[in-house]
Amino acid sequence: MQQQVAPVNLVITTGEPAGIGPEIAVAAAATFLAEQAEARITLLGDANLLSPPLQQQNNASERLKIQDVPLVTSVEPGILNVQNAQYVLNTLNEAIDGCLHGRFDAMVTAPVQKSIINLAEIPFTGHTEYLAQRCKVSHVVMMLCATLSEGFLGLHQTSPLRVALTTTHLPLQMVSSGLSRRFVLDTIVIVHRDLQEKFDISKPRIRVAGLNPHAGESGYLGVEENEFISPAIEAAKNLGIHVSGPYPGDTMFNASSLSEVDAYIAMYHDQGLAPFKFVTFGGGVNVTLGLPIIRTSVDHGTALDIAGKGLADSGSMLEALRLAHQLALNQRKTR
Repeated sequence: MQQQVAPVNLVITTGEPAGIGPEIAVAAAATFLAEQAEARITLLGDANLLSPPLQQQNNASERLKIQDVPLVTSVEPGILNVQNAQYVLNTLNEAIDGCLHGRFDAMVTAPVQKSIINLAEIPFTGHTEYLAQRCKVSHVVMMLCATLSEGFLGLHQTSPLRVALTTTHLPLQMVSSGLSRRFVLDTIVIVHRDLQEKFDISKPRIRVAGLNPHAGESGYLGVEENEFISPAIEAAKNLGIHVSGPYPGDTMFNASSLSEVDAYIAMYHDQGLAPFKFVTFGGGVNVTLGLPIIRTSVDHGTALDIAGKGLADSGSMLEALRLAHQLALNQRKTR
């Protein structure tokens, strides 16, 4: 008799209520549940914003739960209201606590508006940093994932693209001071470990970028490579990690390397995300590595200009759900 597999329980935080988060969460949840007969989804948000589509099948409807998190004040699509800033954090807190206590197997986040949370005098740099704080983790890593189709960029087969960031939401002038040998090494170790444990890649292959043009050109264009990036890479090799670099940022991302690399590590936000989004925009998924829980997210913002108009594309949210589901299944193998 075949053993029945426990369903994967996913939770979606529906993000900024005036943005497209609620509508893409509902649409993607309905599509995903039609694909995965054993999965369950809980939507966190104000129930008045979350109406399941009428065409949803009864079986899928039974596996979709709306957990009401009340707004502080009413919402008009596209119009931000500082009074609802805490509401956004309430949904995040509920999802994080649910994952930490085993109620949910993974969380998926819709986009939030950082500016409105900070206007409410609540310090908020982004999801990544907030998750680290709530989970009491000192170092987490932001990684973007996508699948590139056969034929694209001359690829002979479908290829995964994963780009991790050493620093995330830092002003450019602060990036150098935000790096150290220990910090770069920890980033490599976290990426390697989660590729093994969550992505089920037994021997990950990692490429690391330099910080300066031409990766510093032997110190003539910058010293960061010599002082801590290269030493961190060598230390990682001594730990048995298959890692190489530092590569110049303008040549590290080439299509011919995709078959030989499981993840690229950039030194700062735009170094990694500019090339990533150029080839994947709208189809990427953000994953937070280094957490005791699984968290994926869309790779776009709140799109206030189209909120409530029925124009939002739920493709990235659907991909985030698919990846969260797969990561949850992979993690079960290691427990």
